[in-house]
Amino acid sequence: MNTLDLHVHSSFSDGSLTPEELVMLARNAGLTSFALTDHDTTDGIDQALIAAGRTGPEVIPGIEFSTRWLHRDIHILGYFMNYHADTFQQKLHEFLNYRKLRNRQMCERIRRQTGLPISLEELTRHFPDAVITRAHMAAWLIEKGCAESTQTAFDHYLGEHAPCFVPKTEVTPADAIQLILTHGGIPVLAHPLLYSLSEEQLIQLISGLKDAGLMGIETFYVLNRNTDEAFVRSLAHRYGLIMTGGSDFHGISKPDIALGTGIEFRLSVPFTCLEQLKAAKSRLQAAQK
Repeated sequence: MNTLDLHVHSSFSDGSLTPEELVMLARNAGLTSFALTDHDTTDGIDQALIAAGRTGPEVIPGIEFSTRWLHRDIHILGYFMNYHADTFQQKLHEFLNYRKLRNRQMCERIRRQTGLPISLEELTRHFPDAVITRAHMAAWLIEKGCAESTQTAFDHYLGEHAPCFVPKTEVTPADAIQLILTHGGIPVLAHPLLYSLSEEQLIQLISGLKDAGLMGIETFYVLNRNTDEAFVRSLAHRYGLIMTGGSDFHGISKPDIALGTGIEFRLSVPFTCLEQLKAAKSRLQAAQK
């Protein structure tokens, strides 16, 4: 049986496993394919591809962009883009600079709030080779005894309504979609039900992003409950979007989520998701000739 996961993070963003360790885990778990979709970076993809080699599993180049819409974080996944292109990497460097400025501002607020000597430099030493995110700040706060869990760290310090939160620079979902499309990739709206949007707002978001070039929507997601999947399926059909899915695997920061199968083996991503992504990629390539 083909086992697929199209949403996976490594230590190059806020996951706990290196790309090589992810490949080994995927191989041991019997996965046929997985997509490495680190936040705002593609630096781990080549390592994963080399580790997979000829024996597999198949590694799908991906990324997860953090953007803002209606004062909320909205995540856009990209698949099969030409991530080696200089213009693509230059734009990622701009995004990384935005993130660094925000991280410095959040570290300053944490220092004022806790009295502890946190800094971006300290976090970078503590988490080498990673793109520093709020998850790393949460791990640091837990280690220093300021929080019992990641959820507590977000509730008390790092969440959108907490005292140390700093909003992101306004990179829009449409900006991310355009960057992915320009470099031959397939843009997908990640976990659409996690943004605390009303149904009207979600329809507004998807309709606007479809006009901007959105090609897919993450339908099979680790946190789906009850009628969630059926609702997202209806949105995919309504707007002609490819359905994708994944575990949003991070490793030790989300220990109840297993690669490929999610929580208590409840996740199953149809292999047709990958087939449709590849078909869309082929159509894009043909159109560019």
